[in-house]
Amino acid sequence: MGYCGWAEANELNKIYHDTEWGIPVHDDVKMFEHFCLECLQCGLSWDLMLKKRDIFRACFDDFDFNKIAGYTGEDVDRIMNTAGMLRSVRKIEAIINNARCFVDIRKEFGSFCDYLWGYSDNKTILYEGHAEGEVPVSNGLSAVVSKDLKKRGFKYVGPITMYSHLQACGIINDHDMNCKCYKKIVKEYPTVSMERDKEVF
Repeated sequence: MGYCGWAEANELNKIYHDTEWGIPVHDDVKMFEHFCLECLQCGLSWDLMLKKRDIFRACFDDFDFNKIAGYTGEDVDRIMNTAGMLRSVRKIEAIINNARCFVDIRKEFGSFCDYLWGYSDNKTILYEGHAEGEVPVSNGLSAVVSKDLKKRGFKYVGPITMYSHLQACGIINDHDMNCKCYKKIVKEYPTVSMERDKEVF
């Protein structure tokens, strides 16, 4: 089974893999949703994130970062009391904090997508060996992005979380070489091949 065999675990994973994971994102609302899911996932399973995704969307106004940036303690209480929601005040407050930081980056760069894609010169990175399944949990790029985001006040943005985000939003193409999604991304989007980058397994 290739690296993308995880997509066959269940229908939610298959849909996510086939329609979202690794496809380049250039819309800030979609980017923020991916970002939040990765932050909420810390210490939990990705299956749980997919199962609770509709609950997250309802709690966080469909990930409208401008609305979330204005949330107050009342919103934290509302979210905490939502049936099926994760019972983590720290993560809920982190999403609100990150929305405010997200808005700040948009003011500086025009969009968060412009900021993040600037790290790869607006190209999807094909790292040596990744398409054969040699995929790390973090690397030099995710460490650099993590460090800069922490300086800007973001929370739950460690190198491992940021590597997952870079995969999800298409900055890094970590689909298996034999996966139809790998071929689609390489064919339809600008890419750049790079050597391994301080990878951690």
